[in-house]
Amino acid sequence: MSEKYPKLFSNGKIGNLELKNRVIMTAMGTGFANADGTPSERIMRYYEERAKGGVGLIVTEVTRVNDDHGKASDAQLSVSNDAVIEPLRKFAERIHSYGTKLFLQLHHPGRQNASVAIGGQPVVGPSAIPCGLMQEETRALTTEEVESLVQDFVNGAKRAKAAGVDGIELHGAHGYLINQFLSPYTNKRTDKYGGSFENRLLFLEEIILGIRKECGDYPLMVRLTVEEFLDTIGAPEKGIDLETGVKIVQALEKLGIDAIDVSSGIYETMNTIVEPTSYPQGWRTHLSKAVKEAVQIPVIAANVIRKPEFAEELLESGIIDFVGIGRGLLADPEWVNKTAGGRECDIRNCISCLHCFESIFAGSLECAVNPRMGRELQFDQLQTDGDGKTIAIIGAGPAGLESARVLAERGFKPVVFEKEATIGGQLLLANKPPQKEKIDWLIEYLDTQTKKLGVEIRLNTEATVEGLRKLDPYAVFVATGADAFVPPIKGADGEHVYTPTEILSGSVELQNKRIAVIGSGMTGLETAELLAEQGNTVTVFEMADMIGPGAYFQNLIDVTTKLAKLGVHMLPGHKLQKISYDRILLEKVATKENVECPVDAVVLSLGVRPNNKIVDTIKANFTNVKVIGDVNAPRKIAQAIKEGYTEAYNLTAKELVTI
Repeated sequence: MSEKYPKLFSNGKIGNLELKNRVIMTAMGTGFANADGTPSERIMRYYEERAKGGVGLIVTEVTRVNDDHGKASDAQLSVSNDAVIEPLRKFAERIHSYGTKLFLQLHHPGRQNASVAIGGQPVVGPSAIPCGLMQEETRALTTEEVESLVQDFVNGAKRAKAAGVDGIELHGAHGYLINQFLSPYTNKRTDKYGGSFENRLLFLEEIILGIRKECGDYPLMVRLTVEEFLDTIGAPEKGIDLETGVKIVQALEKLGIDAIDVSSGIYETMNTIVEPTSYPQGWRTHLSKAVKEAVQIPVIAANVIRKPEFAEELLESGIIDFVGIGRGLLADPEWVNKTAGGRECDIRNCISCLHCFESIFAGSLECAVNPRMGRELQFDQLQTDGDGKTIAIIGAGPAGLESARVLAERGFKPVVFEKEATIGGQLLLANKPPQKEKIDWLIEYLDTQTKKLGVEIRLNTEATVEGLRKLDPYAVFVATGADAFVPPIKGADGEHVYTPTEILSGSVELQNKRIAVIGSGMTGLETAELLAEQGNTVTVFEMADMIGPGAYFQNLIDVTTKLAKLGVHMLPGHKLQKISYDRILLEKVATKENVECPVDAVVLSLGVRPNNKIVDTIKANFTNVKVIGDVNAPRKIAQAIKEGYTEAYNLTAKELVTI
């Protein structure tokens, strides 16, 4: 047991199953399974890495029980037939070899699905009410189909037990099928499965009792949305509020479940399921607290838990019995072992950027800060063959620092040239908008690791060919980033015209001004938020017909909600034509009508241009050159770090020849 974290590293029990610590990896989809629903080598290595990292229990991603209308992905785990039993047995054995237990999360998406996933037929639900996010034609299940689905869940649990899996979690959260039956928002049935509280509970009740009958005291828990937060979309009192959620949990306890995994939200309130970066650690602790006060069974909750000391605090306070960590274990599979070993400063914390969810909606899970996640097979053996050879790295942004970290681990001697006075590159702008402080965690991690590894960083130093030649480098990594783009618009060179870089860096401070922000990408919107909080009157203009073109919808909803509260006006369909000293001229794209807007200042947020002037010069003087990050093309943190990691990992032993 850890002296610093005695609760976190104490044994715990779910039913008759003992866990070695109180950390549970909560379920998150990957898209890594085989097409037949069996675990692929890729998915097993992914989970094995987290087991090796020390977690007490892993709950897999959504595992289907029905192939007809219950398939959520072509690469999803399955317990819909007996052929999966032996492959699951091998999977469980690999997880068990590290002293970690394994649960399968049994799932049916219901109306929160795409018809293409189930052969083009309508998606199904308790009632014919389409999901507001998915917008798919939805068919109500017949009574006979619901009864058959109960048996599908029971059969799935039987197969899991036969495979040596340690237990089951029923997915009754996040707006999926079980949640849909429980909620009056989505359940308008008039048969035995709808109407009263007891009838809406019946589907889940029959599944639980069926599993108990067939599997005995097999560990069984339910992940439950205890608050749908429908008030955030103007639909209060129509679904599950916290009072109803607690009532459901009490009923489930009486039915004999072994633990409750507390969660919240449905697809229409997605930001309460998986939170953007603005949500603080523990923002929904009140949910698990209310549940814990009402039941005796163990309570698990994911509360945006990032730091070990916060996890210990929650356990010590008695608000929860087990710590649920999802995204944090994507970012660092060794979170538990590092915590146990007193190496908290080495934890690569999740920054809640939501790249993981953006990527899973695109088909396959990725992590912005951990480029090895999901690629454990591809990057399985880091070669320590650097032999002290010097690598010059130009730029101390995320791409440059990540490459320096990996190269140092390989035994190379990285020397980083950074023209500014501090490291971080674009991260030093990304962390400036309100509630973006988690970006600091990434800067701190890269700073700590490069220092521990002895990476030499030369601040306030511009890289030159002469300076590089003095190093006689084995290779040169160019990571010079990108600069704000200023278009050739009349008046764009005016003294009252700025870029987001100037605003976010603090080199320009504006107060009590009428400000036009041109461009509604995430940078423009976050800059507008900062300016509004500083007391300015802000209007965002966007040439496209919608605000935030290309932005991931969860982050966009988060920032636009905050902008609305700050009184920021957002006008899509307006193209900037001209900037004058006290006004701007715009064209309404739809009508070609010209409009004027009085302003005191203008911020041009129209993207960035790669700072690649030095690239050709470096390539002309050195042969072993790697170009990484924004200098290739404007990109997000995820792509920059991925390139830095990949190029450093794959650097060959070919000798550099200077020209």
